[in-house]
Amino acid sequence: MRGHGVLIPNYVPGDSIVHRTPLWLKFLLVAGCGLASFLVVDWLVSAAVLGVMCVLFLLSGAGLKRLARSVWLVTPILAVIGAFQWWQLGGPVAARIVLNVLVCVVAASVLTVTTPVQALLDGVVALSKPFKRFGADPERFALTIAIMLRSLPFIAGAFSDVRDSARARGLERNPRALVLPVFITTVAYARQTGDALAARGLGDAED
Repeated sequence: MRGHGVLIPNYVPGDSIVHRTPLWLKFLLVAGCGLASFLVVDWLVSAAVLGVMCVLFLLSGAGLKRLARSVWLVTPILAVIGAFQWWQLGGPVAARIVLNVLVCVVAASVLTVTTPVQALLDGVVALSKPFKRFGADPERFALTIAIMLRSLPFIAGAFSDVRDSARARGLERNPRALVLPVFITTVAYARQTGDALAARGLGDAED
């Protein structure tokens, strides 16, 4: 599977002020943006918040091209959502919904481009520890996040490969030619991942 751009960009080494920001504060930023997406009702406010997130991303030194790639990958989905909401609820509401989604995407990107994966997972473990009293397993939760981060590029690459293959055969508009191979590849990948975890004793809950 060849490499492909993914929704959430990878870590970019640097010494910017965003890199040096404590991880808990960056987690709080992402959570705040997610909460704001439900509370903000004015698309102008959403646009202003998106502008701030874009500035933070650029301050990290990750570059405009990487930011544009992250936004571009969700553009087709947001175009459909925006058109439907425009038809149902009008332009201002559609703009607010689309902008709020972009805010969350860019905020998550700010976190991932300025935080090494291992530090991110360690932070997840630390944040999850208070929930151990309720039966939560912080290590397993972090492992789940790690598998997700590893799987997203694979699935995105699988879809891109299948799309290119279908286009070469003149089947790019055939849903079965696109969906079925990606589904089969994804299931096979999930089975391989499960077998690898089971071989290491990580697939089953401890007694």
